[in-house]
Amino acid sequence: MQEFLSQAHLARVPREVKRPAYDRRAVDIGIVHFGPGAFHRVHQAWFVDKLLSSDPRWGICEVSLRSTDVRDALVPQDGLYTVACLDETISYRIIGSLKQTLVAPENPQSVLEQLSAPSTRVVTMTVTEKGYCLGPDGSLDLSHADIQRDLKTPQAPVSLIGYLVEALRRRRASGAGPLTLVSCDNLVDNGTRLGRAVQQLAQVNDAGLARWIEDQAAFPRTMVDSITPATTDDLRERVAAALGLIDRWPVQREGFVQWVLEDRKAGDMPDWQSAGVIVTDDVGAYDRAKLRLLNGAHSSLAYLGLLAGHETVAGAMEDGDLAAFVGTMMKRDIQPTLTAPRGLDLTVYIDAILKRFRNPAIRHALAQIAWDGSQKLPFRLLGTIQDNLEAGRPIDRLCVPIAAWMHFVRRKAADGEQVVDPLARRLFEIGINCQNRATADLPGFLALDQVFAAALAGNDIFTSALARAYDGLAAGR
Repeated sequence: MQEFLSQAHLARVPREVKRPAYDRRAVDIGIVHFGPGAFHRVHQAWFVDKLLSSDPRWGICEVSLRSTDVRDALVPQDGLYTVACLDETISYRIIGSLKQTLVAPENPQSVLEQLSAPSTRVVTMTVTEKGYCLGPDGSLDLSHADIQRDLKTPQAPVSLIGYLVEALRRRRASGAGPLTLVSCDNLVDNGTRLGRAVQQLAQVNDAGLARWIEDQAAFPRTMVDSITPATTDDLRERVAAALGLIDRWPVQREGFVQWVLEDRKAGDMPDWQSAGVIVTDDVGAYDRAKLRLLNGAHSSLAYLGLLAGHETVAGAMEDGDLAAFVGTMMKRDIQPTLTAPRGLDLTVYIDAILKRFRNPAIRHALAQIAWDGSQKLPFRLLGTIQDNLEAGRPIDRLCVPIAAWMHFVRRKAADGEQVVDPLARRLFEIGINCQNRATADLPGFLALDQVFAAALAGNDIFTSALARAYDGLAAGR
């Protein structure tokens, strides 16, 4: 009977599988991370694993704000898990950077104690857009139920922002020192938005704390990138065959991985560059290029590919017409809206993205990419459309994936299903009343002010182009 991956069994792993190149017993916790999902474990934790070989001060305490799944899977494995790198050849690496895993509702004081410890100098997070409790204008939604609760009982927080504010209050009181807080989510100006939300919550109850945070905390912006398909039973079987041990929750990603971090810190920080992180003062340009070119193309492939009957990104890229459409859109419609950051050739970057999309070793489900469209599309495509309108450039191609999203919602509703989206219920109501005609269907979608800014929804050039795209897709053109 095959045994499970653990520290005791690590020596049994074949030599071709990389394993921690350091003594895990000597590793201290220096980073607290919120949101120990698959992306974090193939990305930030992977970078930290590389870093620990030269500096053991930066082990990670993982914190889940709700789910117990990661804790239940990885604690019996002593925090060890496998990253499968799916490229021309498949390689495996066992990650040892996770020192502790906590579930916040079960151990809130343990979470706060670790956040407040002098040895903790960095907090990172991948909690998705929803986890920040932001309103439509990007500031903290003070009416959000979790934020309301944190305002009433700040020393027993439930939200990410509540935990951060209470931890900073404790650090101020104890003299634990400054803290750098790093959002690794796909939010425009993620560090700026995080810092503003933390300041807003602190300001309500303690203006002095808000001033201290301004002096003693840093919120650098970041850009993160690596395609990370969900874990499947097939992956578990392949990892078990490679290790000779069962890994309860391995993760997988493509060979490409990138982390761009703004050169801003409060107090001590890891030597990120030694682990391959790009530290720069120009994160915004990298972020904008990634959001519009990679993420915008991803969403386009998802909605158009699903309408065409494809299931995966690689499968959609085998559709010559669809692949050509997306490539042309990237080069002619998106690239003109971007200013290349130093050291990045946008034409080369586009070609690299298209090559990554074609990677046959990655089974990245279009249905997964299609989640949360109402939150993603404003950043990934609608901003590009607005810039092209202002510059007098064509927007017809860019409107096609927006129309495809609307058809995706309509078709799901016709099947009696809600889409995975914060606006799922409202989208279902819109979709169920659709008639597959732009004149009847578009007004319901365009009334979603969380998605379409008033200036865009009222722009005749945009609405006309969107109507043509919507009716074209309805007719199968």
